[in-house]
Amino acid sequence: MSELSMSRAERDTFLAELHVGVLSVERSDSPPLVSPIWYRYVPGGIVEFNTESGAEKVRLMEACGRASLCVQREESPPAYVTVEGTVSIGPATDDVRLEIATRYLGPDAAGAYLEVSQDDLNVALSPQRWRTVDFAKL
Repeated sequence: MSELSMSRAERDTFLAELHVGVLSVERSDSPPLVSPIWYRYVPGGIVEFNTESGAEKVRLMEACGRASLCVQREESPPAYVTVEGTVSIGPATDDVRLEIATRYLGPDAAGAYLEVSQDDLNVALSPQRWRTVDFAKL
């Protein structure tokens, strides 16, 4: 393990903080699809996010069964966590949709967002491989 790598506890704490994630899903005919996402993570668990049922990333994840997620700290000193794993896709519950929307938009805008995003699915990313770097350790 590199001196700049995060411990499991550091990694879990970092991923549970508020960051915009960047999802990557493989495509057979072109480079991977890369898309920003809002997510939630409870340390030691799965990464969950919602997306529109007709989104290209849904079709691609259904085809390959896996995805990668990268989250980063943009201010100095930079840090990042990437997680790769299998995905399962199912109906999004109103509770999870509201929790994730509130996390990113606040309580006032979250309700309005839910009204315009009715056709969501829930994606659960089960971590299998991690990569981490924290330049605060220099």
